[in-house]
This record gives sequence, C-alpha cells and structure tokens, in this order.
Amino acid sequence: MKFLRFAQIASVWCVLALGGMSAAQAADAKDLVLKGDAKCTSCHDEADAPGMLAIGKTRHGVKADGRNPTCTSCHGESDRHIKSAEGGKKDQLVAPDAGFGKKSKTTAEAKNAACMSCHQGDAKRSHWEGSAHQAKDVACSSCHKIHTAHDNVRDKKTQPEVCFACHKEQRAQVNKPSHHPIMEGKVACSDCHNSHGSVGPKLMKRDSVVETCYTCHMEKRGPFVHNHEPVSDDCSNCHNPHGTVAENLLKVRAPMLCHQCHTPHGGFIPQLLGAQTPALKNSATQSGKSTTNLTQGRSCMNCHTQVHGTNNPSTVNPTPQFNFR
Repeated sequence: MKFLRFAQIASVWCVLALGGMSAAQAADAKDLVLKGDAKCTSCHDEADAPGMLAIGKTRHGVKADGRNPTCTSCHGESDRHIKSAEGGKKDQLVAPDAGFGKKSKTTAEAKNAACMSCHQGDAKRSHWEGSAHQAKDVACSSCHKIHTAHDNVRDKKTQPEVCFACHKEQRAQVNKPSHHPIMEGKVACSDCHNSHGSVGPKLMKRDSVVETCYTCHMEKRGPFVHNHEPVSDDCSNCHNPHGTVAENLLKVRAPMLCHQCHTPHGGFIPQLLGAQTPALKNSATQSGKSTTNLTQGRSCMNCHTQVHGTNNPSTVNPTPQFNFR
C-alpha cells in the first residue's frame, strides 16, 4: 500500500512538472514532424491541434528534404507567443509575431515574405510583385492551406470555390447555361489565369487574351487570308469566357452582337434578288418591313459561318457568286 501511495504521488509530481515545463525544456523535447519543431509541438500536439501535424503528409513535412522549413521559418521565433503561454495569458496567445491565424495581426506582406523566401525563384511567381493580388494585400495563406495534404486551390475540382470566395460575379456567370466546364471539374481558373502575377492583362497566363485562348482553341488562330479584326484583338470582344445566357459564350446573341459593329444590311438580299424579281422588293417595301427585320430572329452566322477568319474571297469587292439569270 505504501508503494502504491508513493507511485500515485510520484505520478502527480510528474504531471505538475511537465505542466510547468519551460521554453528551454520544451526545446529539448522530441521533434514530432520536422527537425527542431519541438519548440512548438510541445504544446501544439495531436491533442491540441491535430490538423497542424498533418503537415507531415505534405511536401513541407518531408524530413529527407533539407530545403524544407521548420515551424519558426514561417511563423517566426514567436517569443511573445511563448511568453504569453508560460504566463497563462490565453488572450494573448495570438501575438503579432505568432503566425497566420485568422486573429493574427500579421500583415499580408509579412506572411508572403515567409513564403517568398523559398518560392521567389519559381518562374510561376516571378511577377508577383506589382500583380493585382499583391496590390490588394492578398496573402498566400488566403488561398493556400499549408498544414494539409489536400490543398483545395491545387485541385482542379475544388479550386473554383477558393477563387469564388472573392470573385463572386464569376461564380454567378459559370452557373449560366453557356459556360466553360468549370463546375464540372474539367477546366480550372488556373488553366487561363496565373494568380501569382502575369505580364498579360487580367492575370492571363499568356501575353494576351487571344494567346491564352489559343492554347485550347488553336483552330481559331489561323493564319487566314481574311481575318476578323475583333478576333485578332481580344476574344472577349464577343465572348464572356466565364458564362452567358447566349450560345457559344457570346455576350449577346446574333444578330444583335454583330450589329454592335456592323450596320444592319438586311436589305442586301432583296437588292440582289431585285435584279430578277423586283416584285419581291416592292412587296417588302409596301408591307412596311424595314431592312433590319430580315435579320431579326435569324443569325448572321447562317451565311458568315467562319467569323473567326476565312480564306474565302473578300466581301469588300465581292465577285458574283449567284447567277440569277
């Protein structure tokens, strides 16, 4: 009985001793994931924050890779954080130098500096400085999850939801009848955009919108004898790539879309036919129909099938293609 009583007292003493473990003693504790992480994992273990230890299943948690950072490489030495924990001040556990949590007061610039210290040399991130996201104080941790094996933004199926957290207008557009198969998981935002910065407009992966579109729609590239100028300029002159209610991602259905640049010339056909059948032209005029009514409800593409470019004869000085005699 005396031995049992002594064992109970000893166990209580060990618990109290471990509970009062100092930062220096914690530094001598056993590392759980990365070399030197005992300073953090002495408190943030599987009981306190099991999600943090999942970093061992990611590239950042590979011990054999000497390039991998430690906890303090990203989160800083966190001296104020440790001192607050030792003093029992739980309301100060998230100090300005304590990391990346939602309650952290660390600036986006400071957070990104921790990531860019390793990822600066990557070509995909060479244009981060001055990019739209950098200018808006977007932090890497706003999109990426470090302590998890599955980073949603790196998965084509879950990536759109990460982007839609800010780009709500695009969320509505991709749910319209005509859209790229983004929600179906076949196309991702990163197929067209480089969120880390680009020399092209709208964070396009290529130097221009058309060059980015041509990576998939190469049949529209040409070269053609007769190019359609809006196509060579910017595909978004006619299309909204995220989604529309008109077919083929058109901003407005034809012929209204075409009439934004081209003067309606529906009377051209009666003028052609008038050489053989003048009664047709007279009947259209007497009935009060305007020349534009001849294209209403129809599409210019019924005749102009190759709107992106063609090798057919030019319409500037057309050659007779119909023999009405």
